[in-house]
Amino acid sequence: MVRVSEADRFRKQRIAGGLREPVEEARNLAKKLGLSPYEVNYWIVDYDEMNELIAYGGFQHRYPHWRWGMQYDRQQKQGQYSGGKAFEIVNNDDPAHAFLQESNTLADQKAVITHVEAHSDFFAKNEWFQLFSGGTPNAAAMLERHARAITEYMQHPEVERAEVEKWIDNALALEDNIDQHKRYAPVTSESREAVREDLDLADIEDKLDELDLSEEVRREVFDEEWLARQEEDEGPATFPESPEKDVLAFLRKYGKRYDTAAEKAVDMEEWQRDVLDMMRAEAYYFAPQKMTKVMNEGWAAYWESLMMGDERFAGDDEFINYAEHQAAVLGSPGLNPYKLGKELWEYIENSTNRKEVVEKLLRTKGITWRNFTDVVDFAQVRDLLAPPEALAAIDPDNLDALDDLPEAYVDWEAVEQARAGEIDVDKYPWKVLTYEGLCHRHYSLVKRQNRGFIERIGQSELERIGRYLFDDQVYDTVEEALADVDYSRGWDRMREVCRSHNDVTFIDEFLTQEFIDENEYFTYEFSHATGQYRVASQDASDVKKKLLLHFTNFGKPTIAVYDGNYNNRNELLLGHQYNGVMLDIKQAKQTLERVFELWGRPVNLMTIVKEISDHDREVARRRNREPKPTEQGKLIRFDGEKFEETDLAWEEVEHLSADDIDYDTKPEEWLA
Repeated sequence: MVRVSEADRFRKQRIAGGLREPVEEARNLAKKLGLSPYEVNYWIVDYDEMNELIAYGGFQHRYPHWRWGMQYDRQQKQGQYSGGKAFEIVNNDDPAHAFLQESNTLADQKAVITHVEAHSDFFAKNEWFQLFSGGTPNAAAMLERHARAITEYMQHPEVERAEVEKWIDNALALEDNIDQHKRYAPVTSESREAVREDLDLADIEDKLDELDLSEEVRREVFDEEWLARQEEDEGPATFPESPEKDVLAFLRKYGKRYDTAAEKAVDMEEWQRDVLDMMRAEAYYFAPQKMTKVMNEGWAAYWESLMMGDERFAGDDEFINYAEHQAAVLGSPGLNPYKLGKELWEYIENSTNRKEVVEKLLRTKGITWRNFTDVVDFAQVRDLLAPPEALAAIDPDNLDALDDLPEAYVDWEAVEQARAGEIDVDKYPWKVLTYEGLCHRHYSLVKRQNRGFIERIGQSELERIGRYLFDDQVYDTVEEALADVDYSRGWDRMREVCRSHNDVTFIDEFLTQEFIDENEYFTYEFSHATGQYRVASQDASDVKKKLLLHFTNFGKPTIAVYDGNYNNRNELLLGHQYNGVMLDIKQAKQTLERVFELWGRPVNLMTIVKEISDHDREVARRRNREPKPTEQGKLIRFDGEKFEETDLAWEEVEHLSADDIDYDTKPEEWLA
């Protein structure tokens, strides 16, 4: 962090002192609502410090590298020219660290604090974050160790700083090519010979080079007939046995570096292996945040909105300011993870609560799944589900009204404190309620924006629920049935989903046709016939597939190692797992140049491309239809100096092509 003057320090301490109560009470409210966040340390920073922290990924100490300056400059320009404003940043650590910008209004600070508490709860709950940390994250210490180690390498008299930066660049080009679905484990050292004890032909040629034998001797002793016989006897040694998704680990284990002076591959230096280990560990640490962006931001936006708006944590004089803040965040253009995530969480809550209510109604005499929409009085249902007045509007001057509420709804110890003047019920009414009371107080199906949700249930859903109900409980009246509703079902279900899902499984399971119709989602595509973008589909399967492409493997191409001894010459063969979206060949070649630096020998990439001839494009334009592309296998090879592209027969690349979007969901031990 930058140095600060005494005046700056006192100013920040004064601001922090004014936020002590909101921080404490936001934490208390979060726990009342059933959240269980890590402890959070809050820090007050100025505008420049906030941009520095954002550039550093939420941490104060990172290794020296040009990327941080680039990200800092981008963040500064975003604030200056696009009107973007950084409200906060919080990291996944125990305790977590959150940074509040000193120029924020009090309403903004409260919004940030409630948002942070929900983020910290998500970090603590979601099992994907435990794959790296094992439940006790201490990322700040890890990143500081890495910063010190890399700084020492850069300052070492025998290592050039530029070489270290270039090596980091090589690793960063592959930071998303890890196996994020497996628990993080350090790479164990394993030589090439451990894969195959006998030397293959490429190894033999390397040894002959080291012996410096004349060409005459080599031709006489190791002629082509002898080499062919060895290949026939031994057969090519290929590894790994199955495609390896953790490309970074594979290169760390078997890779070399190309020595330009010797014009051959040699073992990596110790500092190079160490840097790869550090970059890989950081990639695994940040992977869960990339994998749960929609869930995490939606989770934080949901609970922030409930605390600030529904529970009026924003005071009367702060509410308009907060509403503008929330609208700006949720109204951001493009694929907005805050908006999509919040809407999906609300849909899970509403659909879970609806299922609970419908199950109770279908157990009522005279109501079946066939006549449900005809005989149920939905206005009456909403009235019966609405919280009683004493719960909906807690009056500090009439705490005796709480006596009429169910025992489980009221925190009676807090009520006594309120009567003694120790709790400001006007400011913090939630303090006199329990979790059960808050569940009913904020029951989603009676909120204005959800009033038609129960009656919008489809006939097929009604039939599915009705057919699987047991006749073990029957109610005589609707009043009796709804008196038995569990108002906590929605929030409890949300916490279950929060624990085990990532963005891919989250979207796959809950992005239903009903959700898409209600929130007006659609897909669009570029038309080769018109040269413009157009709406393509509002079908749930199409929208889902389009969205999943943004989140599978962090939205990046899935690349795996298919052979570390391609053509029996120690060349590397990578394969692109093709799901209908072709690689950017220019970027792929640039990445292969980086991979060569980490392998030290020629590298190859198999992929599938879509080809459309100019003739087909022109015919399609005249007929106002889309041209049908031809899928062609390609092999791109880089030998350290030049690229070669070769067409491959379909049977050579067919295994790369997915019939549908392929993605892993959960580690096998999580699957029930």
